[in-house]
Amino acid sequence: MEKYTKEVSIGSSIKTGRNKMILFAGPCAAESYEICIETGSKVKEICKKLDIDYIFKSSFDKANRTSAGSYRGPSREGGLEILARVKKELSVPVVTDVHESYQCAEVAEVVDVLQIPAFLCRQTDLLKAAARTGKVVKIKKGQFMAPEDMKYAVDKVRGEGNDNVFLTERGASFGYHTLVVDMRSLPIMRQFAPVIFDVTHSVQQPGGKGGSSGGQREFAPFLARAAGAAGVDGFFIETHPNPEKALSDGPNMIPLHQMEAFLTMAKKAWELGGGY
Repeated sequence: MEKYTKEVSIGSSIKTGRNKMILFAGPCAAESYEICIETGSKVKEICKKLDIDYIFKSSFDKANRTSAGSYRGPSREGGLEILARVKKELSVPVVTDVHESYQCAEVAEVVDVLQIPAFLCRQTDLLKAAARTGKVVKIKKGQFMAPEDMKYAVDKVRGEGNDNVFLTERGASFGYHTLVVDMRSLPIMRQFAPVIFDVTHSVQQPGGKGGSSGGQREFAPFLARAAGAAGVDGFFIETHPNPEKALSDGPNMIPLHQMEAFLTMAKKAWELGGGY
């Protein structure tokens, strides 16, 4: 099966196709500058040690929470300020989610990568607005989408003259409150664009705790090894100093103190798969 070979650049220092693993990682929500900088600093240190390209991830707004009372993040201005401070302090690229077309231009002034949430991967106006910023667009495959149909989401971005686009696998709905990962989706989507495997959302249990989502992080290592061996450009992993007290997606995040061992394992699997 042929794979997409054109390079995608993130910032001035990260490119696909250099046989170097890429990692998008950080706390789910930008709860505070202190949590973001602690997490980002530690992950950057680990990535330097393991020779992994690192992009800091956190969401300034979690608009797709299970219930109206769930924590969404700081204010738009406050969340973007946190991301800007982390980017400057750590000198790493930053990715965050956008949920509305009107957000794209403002958010693009701060971050290097605009992430399209899985539930919104078919939203044409959002994809086009993100593409027109000129920033990298990272599209998560919807839980309801066939991998071959993600070609059309990529085409919407490229149709605006932006070739810097990633696809992300994060599992497919399997009954209620459960996701399953079809590893065939990885080479299928890799025909259209570089592919990142979202480890921690793939073990999420959407709405599994009633008014909030659950998760089974104990299965994350198995999925990471399988995806790495199958062949991906890198991984997306949410991590937190204390997931049990995290304000968003705690049950599926990897504890920060476990990240070095986790990434060491993931990189070995990625190398087994030949990298990209």
